[in-house]
Amino acid sequence: MTSVPDSRTPARQVPLLSTLLSDATRRLAAAGVPTPDVDAELLAAHVFGMPRGALAAASLRGDAAPTDSAAFLGLVERRASREPLQHLTGTAPFRHLELRVGPGVFVPRPETEMVAQLAIDALRATADAEPIAVDLGTGSGAIALAMATEVPHARVHAAENSVDAFIWAQENFTAHAPHARLAFIDLANAFAELDGTVSVLVSNPPYVPDAAVPRDPEVRFWDPPAALYGGDDGLDVVRVLSRVGQRLLRPGGALVIEHGEWQGQPIRELLAADGWRATATHPDLTMRDRATTALHP
Repeated sequence: MTSVPDSRTPARQVPLLSTLLSDATRRLAAAGVPTPDVDAELLAAHVFGMPRGALAAASLRGDAAPTDSAAFLGLVERRASREPLQHLTGTAPFRHLELRVGPGVFVPRPETEMVAQLAIDALRATADAEPIAVDLGTGSGAIALAMATEVPHARVHAAENSVDAFIWAQENFTAHAPHARLAFIDLANAFAELDGTVSVLVSNPPYVPDAAVPRDPEVRFWDPPAALYGGDDGLDVVRVLSRVGQRLLRPGGALVIEHGEWQGQPIRELLAADGWRATATHPDLTMRDRATTALHP
């Protein structure tokens, strides 16, 4: 005799979206993720294809969790293992841009937006109809693309010598500024044809001392070592930039270098010893020194 399901048996209850988000937030917080609530929302918005505002509204209404919540929970577990959020979503915001990023490229940070602003301000102050800007070690292309899109009359050139990073940069240049130039070349030998003509040279070089261990697992285990470590004192590439800048920049041209918060003074001393003038160190929005500028004599 065939059994008939009991109509009084309750159907499996679908969890609420708010419950899904709060559970994910607790999981990420337990793993030490610095902003667990934000990361949970961003992952949910990415998986469910919803803007964060719509996600928040659905959660407040008491909507049921979407049926593909398993994919979301999978990404939560990967984030709990401290895989970078930007690798999981495939994008990183930078100023007005959404950049494609992933394994093999340095993820752009909010503090670098201030470095880009210094370069943009110097570029806008140039009287040339088509001022030339160079970004050395461009990584994802963040600084170069900010200059190319926010100062559209400038001629922007960018150099990168990591194959993995170059692939990501190519994708971003194609999407945001196909008119800008991206070259696969070592920064020490970059753009000899531009010698003496560049108005702004900017770089976010590797500046972590070799013996230092980055605190955040996202940095320590996922950012490419070549984009992090800069020799015993962290300034090996800065020394190269000083020499390259003197070759590339026109008289009065601006050099902009990102660095660690304790490196402003040694970088100013290094640049002054090489003949640069008007060296100055600039704080980010958290009042930590993060960039030094100088003018070509």
